[in-house]
Amino acid sequence: MTNNQMSDSEQVVELLARRNAELASLLEIGKTLISSLELREVLQAIMSQVERLLQPKTWSLLLVDEETNELCFEIAVSPVAQELKGIRLKMGEGIAGWVAQSGQPLLIADVSQDPRLASHVAEEVEYPVSSILCAPLKIRDRVLGVIELINTVGERTFDGDDLPLLGAVADFAAIAIDNARNYRRVSELVVTDDLTGLHNARHFHELLEYELERSHRYKSQVSLLFFDLDHFKGVNDRFGHLVGSRMIAEVGHLVKRHIRSSDRAARYGGDEYVIVLPNTGKQGALAVATNLLERFRVHLFLTDSNERVMITASFGAATFPDDADDRTSLIRAADSAMYVAKEAGRDRVECFSGNETKIMS
Repeated sequence: MTNNQMSDSEQVVELLARRNAELASLLEIGKTLISSLELREVLQAIMSQVERLLQPKTWSLLLVDEETNELCFEIAVSPVAQELKGIRLKMGEGIAGWVAQSGQPLLIADVSQDPRLASHVAEEVEYPVSSILCAPLKIRDRVLGVIELINTVGERTFDGDDLPLLGAVADFAAIAIDNARNYRRVSELVVTDDLTGLHNARHFHELLEYELERSHRYKSQVSLLFFDLDHFKGVNDRFGHLVGSRMIAEVGHLVKRHIRSSDRAARYGGDEYVIVLPNTGKQGALAVATNLLERFRVHLFLTDSNERVMITASFGAATFPDDADDRTSLIRAADSAMYVAKEAGRDRVECFSGNETKIMS
């Protein structure tokens, strides 16, 4: 057997080995897709296969921000990953922006000859950029993001054989993103009140039970605020139920903006709302309620004809385990405090304290 024949045989063996590795990776990606709907977990698994097969020195997965239509670094594997995470690219900007805008994959063997590399991205990479491989994450003619690979670990540059492989992986990634987002939307519909965007009453009970269990385990406090809107029937009678529904939604949005990220607000029913305050005692609950009370007083609620509607609320606050020993009794205590606030003149906060009353105007 000649040296040339040996060389040809070795090339065939090497090609078969690579194809087997590619097939194994694609099968592994397929298994991951059907085993999890956790977006980041799926994307990490997919990109680890890309890293194994194509051996990029730096790689990134960028997603399109649906609000700004900009590309954001979702995952970056690089010595300067933290710096890259803060960078945003406009559509058409840089190589990733060009791929996102055109929806076409791109292989650049020599970046020095291509003007599309975004200078501020190149500056963040600590070594010279030689070759780039980039593919869009596209589903139903809609680009969700891009995968961008920069340089290879060895001396090899990306070539034409790498492009279809990255394209196949990008298709898998697009399916994963679409599935995860659809799952998240459906999950949110199950637990969300569609008028206010807050949690619905059924999910509120689950959240409260969870927080009470945590409170019991860690010997902490949980407070509950219960409030409804004062004389709201008059708003519906005077301006109609469409305006009334818009006011209920606006109150929900206002609450969401002015509570902590750890707090959980829900629409309990009609114009009634509840807020779960983890790791919060009585004084903390009163502070949150008083702040919201003032927000309602100064907020400009307007009808369709720009007529101002004054909306106030009556708040009741109760704390576990001080005022109650389970979910039902805590809700009852907060509800009871709210009715005391109403009887005392409305537009105020009442903290449950047994037979005593403590009213804050």
